[in-house]
Amino acid sequence: MRTFNKSARILSATVLASAIASTPVLAQDKEFTIAVSIPAATHGWTGGVVYHAERAEKEIEAAYPNIDVIVSTAASATAQVSALEDLSATNNLDALVILPFTSEELTGPVEQVASNGTFITVVDRGLSDPSIQDLYVAGDNIAVGSNTADWLVDKLGGEGEIVVLRGIPTVIDDERIKGFTEVIDKSNIKILDIQYANWNQDEAFTLMQDYLAQYPNIDAVWANDDDMLLGVLEAVDQAGRADVKFALGGNGMKQVIEMVKAGDERTPISTPYPPSMIASAIYMTAAQFAGQALMRGSFKLDAPLITPENADQFYFPDSPF
Repeated sequence: MRTFNKSARILSATVLASAIASTPVLAQDKEFTIAVSIPAATHGWTGGVVYHAERAEKEIEAAYPNIDVIVSTAASATAQVSALEDLSATNNLDALVILPFTSEELTGPVEQVASNGTFITVVDRGLSDPSIQDLYVAGDNIAVGSNTADWLVDKLGGEGEIVVLRGIPTVIDDERIKGFTEVIDKSNIKILDIQYANWNQDEAFTLMQDYLAQYPNIDAVWANDDDMLLGVLEAVDQAGRADVKFALGGNGMKQVIEMVKAGDERTPISTPYPPSMIASAIYMTAAQFAGQALMRGSFKLDAPLITPENADQFYFPDSPF
């Protein structure tokens, strides 16, 4: 499967939606069903995913009355497996667009759906077996980690002690950590600790409290995600720890972009990882049945550093995330 590096604007939902809306349906006499299985809005980023998925559902159904889009949310991996079984049992699915809650637990159930001839689009958190998917849309998670680490190594002069917060056990978390640690390992920076906080602000707050109690000096924190970053910053502020020079996240939450725009000393950068990628994936999947094109392969969004100089390009005040 070929991989194409695309910028966010190439895969933007607006462009793809316009393309769908302007192209006549070639098979109006046939009905198509696309199921969209995504995590519930358990934190800010997934809240954005739900928002953009529901918006894409309305736009596609308005443009194509013969395409039925069913959006299903789940609050856990177990619930997503159950919902997927129900969707498959009660509908003749032509396509499934899925953002897996976790990679390992959803791989088998998605493979079962694929065995029925269903077109499979995977978004963001990849499956353990990528051969199951026909289409993959995600950010460049290795670049998210490595670009952040390059910046941090430079600012710390290649020396120091840091802590890291992981997300949920998924392919994308593995990739972010891989990209980050490969760069850090080439420096004299020591990673004191690295544990999961599940992309959750409250869990990150608690974990950061533990880190602060255990380690008398922490030069920087990488939270891997902006929801966790907010918990980290709260814990650092409550502890009054001036040794933490930098606290970095990622994903481009508008609250964090505002900090970057303002030149915040501890959080002067971020990286983009737009939840609107779910809409791009739904539009690309719908293109299979709208007579436009056969979309196959892996599409990755770029992950440039967001800095005070370019932050306006990544700031969307009306977005839910």
